[in-house]
Parts: sequence; structure tokens; C-alpha cells
Amino acid sequence: MAEMIGALGLASEQVERVLRSASLAPSVHNSQPWRFRLLPDRIELHPDLSRKLPATDPENRELRLSCGAALFNLRIALQGLGVRPLVTVLPDQNPSGALATVRRGGTLKPDDEMLALLKAVPTRRTNRRPFFESGVDSRYRHALVRGAELERAWLHIVGSREEVARMKGFVRKAHRIQQEDPGVRAELDAFTGHRPGATDGVPPASAGARPEAQDEWAFRDFHPGQEHDRLSGKDYESNPLVAVVCSYYDGALAEVQAGQAMQRVLLTATTLGLSASFMSQPVEVRSVREELRRSLGSLLVPQTVLRIGFSTPVPATPRRPVAELLMEPTISKG
Repeated sequence: MAEMIGALGLASEQVERVLRSASLAPSVHNSQPWRFRLLPDRIELHPDLSRKLPATDPENRELRLSCGAALFNLRIALQGLGVRPLVTVLPDQNPSGALATVRRGGTLKPDDEMLALLKAVPTRRTNRRPFFESGVDSRYRHALVRGAELERAWLHIVGSREEVARMKGFVRKAHRIQQEDPGVRAELDAFTGHRPGATDGVPPASAGARPEAQDEWAFRDFHPGQEHDRLSGKDYESNPLVAVVCSYYDGALAEVQAGQAMQRVLLTATTLGLSASFMSQPVEVRSVREELRRSLGSLLVPQTVLRIGFSTPVPATPRRPVAELLMEPTISKG
């Protein structure tokens, strides 16, 4: 196991704090598919291909989105320490296999907005519980769209009644295709349920309510094969704010960039008191993703679908220890 050391002129405890922030990013089934290599002049972000989900994410698209989200957390954690991060994203081009390298680009004084986002990192949750019926007003929507724009991406708000109906159809169609895929079901089973001592996955306390046929949106069942009573009260909400994180081009570089935008949107939502979760099925099934892209006018590339609203708090999901995320070789103390 690699020993925690300094990098970028930071003390080892500061590096550990930065990597802990990076590790709090969201990922499919909380699989946490990232690793880090520490070198004197840089921190490298690598995909952890041992944690890929070949049935759910056959093209590793969401793996790269997740790594992009971890990269955004790493960036703002460094800024919180007064370091200006100089980021180079090199998917499929770096001989070391790194998706991104982060070097010291000087010093800076973080602004209030960045400090608020950094404060939101440990409190952000993927909230699978039903949301309240109260809507998300235009001020909040504007802030979320702006968050994506600042990361050179676009957040498409699903607005009209016709567009909402069309999106429900995409979600149901993709959900049905995945439900019929034994590989997808097996991957979900592997990361859910009671797994004592697990440092990844979605435990029952974070799984939300069991979906039922009358729900207007098709939600993933994070209680597969388990007895779990439906929470008392109303069905899952009928009108969450649904938004699509989009890139302006396709490919691995766009996916890492979109992951950073996705995380900025999610952290912005957290600072506003909003909850969010994913309805990823339409982008995980290629044929449905192509339909969704055409519905957006073909100029935007849909990367993930978010549901956003107000809800009750949920507990944090487990995370792997930072020491397990380090790659060999690292630099020596000398």
C-alpha cells in the first residue's frame, strides 16, 4: 500500500484532505472508480478499471463522468488551500493512463462562491427519497444552469409538458431494457443491500423507497431481491425538476469535462438547499441516448439526467479509505 506523502508543495495531511474531498464525488452505484498517483510536481487522476460496470456502463462513459466529478472536487479542495490548480485532461493520450494531471499554477485567494461549493462537498448526497411537490423556482434554475456554463457545459432544463412526457418515455424505455438484462441486474445486486463493512455501494439507508408501478417516473430499485416495505404516504413525486447535463461535443474528453460540470451543478444545488439524484437509464442505453440526443436538437450531447427538488436529509454513503486510492509508485520521503 502506498504511503501518504506530500505533493505540489503540500504537507501529507493536506494531500490527504484533498484526496478525501475528491473521493466524495458521486459514481454509478457508488462504485468509486478512481485512483490517484502522487508525484513531486503533480497529482494524477486515473480510472480504476477494476471497478467498471460493463453491463450498465459498457463504454465507460459514466466511469469518466465520475472521474470528472472527482477532478472537480480535487480542484476546489486545492483552491481552498490557496493553490491555483493547473489541470490538463488527457484521456486516451497519456502513456501513464491518467485521465487528468493537476499541477500547481501559483497561488490564489478562493472567492466566497468557491468556498461555499467546497463546504458543500461533504454534505452533498444522492437523495433517492421522494421529493416534495413544491417546485424549483427560476432563481435556483438559473444558478444551476450557470454552474454548468462555468464548466463549459450546458444544463438543459426539461420544461414543457410535452418534453416532460417525452423524457418519461425515454426513462421507462431504457429502464425496461435494463430490467431485462441479467448483467445490469447482477451489477446492481453487487453494490446494494446489507453488506457489513462495505466501503462502497448503496446501503439500505441510502436506497430510498421501493419504486412501484403507479409511479410516474421509472426509478431504479436499490432493494433488489430484498424485503422492503414502501414508505408510508404519497407515491414518488410527479413533478421533480428534471435536467440533462450536456456537452457540446462527443468523446472521452467531453465526458470528463461534463463530469466536472455535473459536480458543480450538484454542489450548487446543495448550497441552495436542494436535493438531487440520477435518472441515468436514458444515457446508459445507447439507442435511447441517441433518441434523447435527437430530441435535444442533435447539437447537444446528453451525458446524464438529474432529478432535483426539495426533500428530507439522507445519510452519507460509505467511501473507501484514501490509502486504498493511491497508486504505486509514489515519491519517496527523501
